[in-house]
Amino acid sequence: MPLNQEIADHSVMSTYNRLPITLLSGKGSYVWDEHTHYFLDYTSGIATCNLGHVPERVKEKVEEQVNKLWHCSNLYHIPTQEKLASKLTELSCTDQAFFCNSGAEANESAIKLARRYSQKCKEQNPGEIVTFSQSFHGRTLATLTATGQEKIQDGFAPLPGGFRYLPYNDFEALNEIHQEHTSAVMLELIQGEGGIIPANPEWIQQLANICHDKGILLMVDEVQTGIGRTGTLFAYEQFGIEPDVITLAKGLGSGFPIGAVLAKEYVANAFVPGSHASTFGGNPLATTAALATIETIQEQEVLKQCNENSTYLKQQLEDLKAQFPEVIYDIRGEGFLLGIETSQQAIDIVHKAREHNVLILTAGQHVVRILPPLTTDKSEIDVFINVMRTIFKTLD
Repeated sequence: MPLNQEIADHSVMSTYNRLPITLLSGKGSYVWDEHTHYFLDYTSGIATCNLGHVPERVKEKVEEQVNKLWHCSNLYHIPTQEKLASKLTELSCTDQAFFCNSGAEANESAIKLARRYSQKCKEQNPGEIVTFSQSFHGRTLATLTATGQEKIQDGFAPLPGGFRYLPYNDFEALNEIHQEHTSAVMLELIQGEGGIIPANPEWIQQLANICHDKGILLMVDEVQTGIGRTGTLFAYEQFGIEPDVITLAKGLGSGFPIGAVLAKEYVANAFVPGSHASTFGGNPLATTAALATIETIQEQEVLKQCNENSTYLKQQLEDLKAQFPEVIYDIRGEGFLLGIETSQQAIDIVHKAREHNVLILTAGQHVVRILPPLTTDKSEIDVFINVMRTIFKTLD
């Protein structure tokens, strides 16, 4: 329970259905509460702590930076920001980066970039941005409008215009993309909040070809899939496409608030001094954490470890599905972004797992979301699988 329930009830807005635990420390795949109870954390702070909690290299680099400079604004050069931008563009198909503080801000920035590119570079009236059913792109007014879920938009009308929704993974719907004036397409390659739904590779290829042929920007939201979550640094690498714009956040800073928009140069040119900004975006602390995160992934072969162990985890989950076919309907996802579709209420399974000292999430009413740190090992996976087996035995 919260250390002070009265303060929690009366001083914090009720925007979350918080679970009855208070986490005070963490290391690797584990976290501890105020009673020193430990939990195997297979939420990773909602796909944020990709290197586990308090990774050593990130910790050391941030401690060094804390003793130097915390904040100086973007009116001046920030060496770690410039180095991070260079590294991210070298590792991706993009040329320039803009830094902000969150995934919603990154997607908001991408929406603004698409509109400005249409007006200032192509000299056209801004067309619609196509997004897809069951998508999730953030909680700002523009990004919740881009989100293809009515429950996210409920109570926030009037919503801004300029968005059009199409069904996800629907081949016939691709014919509708260019029938009206469309300036950009924004999508997730694996829908996270929407139920861990991977894009059909052939569908994505056709979509990318349409965007290329018609001069429509292809913007890939990698807020949850990026920075190794699906087994490659960026999920788009697994689909054989080159987005014009990529958005990042979550795992980029190992828990420090940071978001990024990566874009090809001809798109990035739409932003000029004064057209967009962020006071805290790309500050020395956040970019130091992000730089150390990327360097750790590169130098410690984290992706190799992730691919090996995520294959093992997925096979173990498939074995559970075979053992409990009446309860487990499907296992889907890539890398360490996995979902279990079940006949049960997903939140009930989350609660049961917590009672066994394992933390997991939901991704809709009947999908359990599994987000281990990329550094988890087979012994921890075995602990998790044994707990899930115990739970599903009671439900079968």
